[in-house]
This record gives sequence, structure tokens and C-alpha cells, in this order.
Amino acid sequence: MYGTPHIVSEVMTRTVVALGRGATFKDIVKTMRQWKVSALPVLEGEHLVVGVVSEADLLPKEEFRDGAPDRYTQPRRLSDLVKARGVTAEELMTAPAITIPAYASLAQAARIMACSRVKRLPVVDDAGTLQGIVSRSDLLKVFLRDDEDIAEEIRREIVAHLFPEPLEPIRVEVHDGVVKLTGRIADTALVPIAARLVRAVEGVVDVDCALSGPPRRPDLDPDLPDDGMTSQPSGARDIA
Repeated sequence: MYGTPHIVSEVMTRTVVALGRGATFKDIVKTMRQWKVSALPVLEGEHLVVGVVSEADLLPKEEFRDGAPDRYTQPRRLSDLVKARGVTAEELMTAPAITIPAYASLAQAARIMACSRVKRLPVVDDAGTLQGIVSRSDLLKVFLRDDEDIAEEIRREIVAHLFPEPLEPIRVEVHDGVVKLTGRIADTALVPIAARLVRAVEGVVDVDCALSGPPRRPDLDPDLPDDGMTSQPSGARDIA
């Protein structure tokens, strides 16, 4: 019924620089500098992703250059101390790698990045083979979407289905990703549903849902009968 959310394969970078397990510490630093990236996937065999080496994995070597931390800190930094002694990608990488399938939605990718506190994710197929890489900046590309493109999707996929017979035409206006809906509908219970569906459209920054219900009828005089005709007092007679 509603538009299919954009998926990772539509925004990911397909040309990916990767490392083998045997890549040396210095080669890793050089590659990161050359390609201006802060993390690199580590592959084996037929491009199977086995881990990721990031700047955070390399920093312990510099941090502990002058010696190990005190005995109170050491138990909390054991993994960093191990990496401080690493010299190859296999010894330095974080494994298993946190990956995402190409068919995942951008919302799924954003949640994984936020929960895992990573800036990019290797994109893999069902066999775990590298297909590309998606970064935070890639996920933000949807907000470059044209306003009229967003408006047209909302009209076609949401308004037309949710309000097939509005009391007056529903207007959809989009400015810089902010959507405003105006018009009259028969059932105002659908307003929060409309706002939620519009907010879920890729590229929408915010929603101003100004839909209203039917016009109010003026209150009738409570002393008048329902049929609106004036009644006479009991015992009164018409005077000819």
C-alpha cells in the first residue's frame, strides 16, 4: 500500500578498499590516510568479511607506548592492551564484523550504527561476501531528496489511500523536507496515523499535520424541538 523505504543498496558505496588478514600495521595506516577512511573491512577467501579494523583499534599502540596503565585500570583495558601489541590486521581487527545486508532499510542501518557506535557498516550478501560499504553520510543522502518528489509520494501512497473521499481537497506542501497537510476529513481519528505515515517517508524532516474535521453545526436552541418548529404553550389557542 505504501511506498517501499529506500534500502542500503541504493546509497552504499560499491567500490570498497579492504585488507587481508596479513596486512601490517603501517600498511593499514597508509591505506586509511590514502583513502581518507577511518575503518577498513578485513577479508579472507572469496571476499568474505571476517572483521573490521578502525582507528580505534590502532590507537592503543600509541596510547600505551610509554607503558601499561596502572593495575586498577588494566582489567578494564585488557582488549586494548592486546591490540597495543598487534602488528597485523588479524591481530588488530574487531571480530566478528558488524555487517548489514544490502536489502536492509536505511532505518535499520541507522539503528545498528547507533547501537553499535560505529560510523560505517560493511554491506554483505547472504553468504557474508562483501558487496559495498554504507556510512553515516550515505544514510543522510535521503534528505537531499527533491521536495516535489516527496510531496508526490505522499499524495500517491498515503493521502489517496487513507483519505479517498475527503470533505475538501487535501493539500500536501513540502518545503526543505518539512511537510504540511491541510484540508478537511470525515474522521479526525486518522490524523495521527497520517502524521506517522508521512514522517516515515524517506527524506521527510518534520510534519505539520493541520487536517481538520467537518465544520461544526451551530448549536440549536435547547428550548426548541429537534424538528426546529416552534411549539405552542399548553392550553394556548390560535386567535383568528
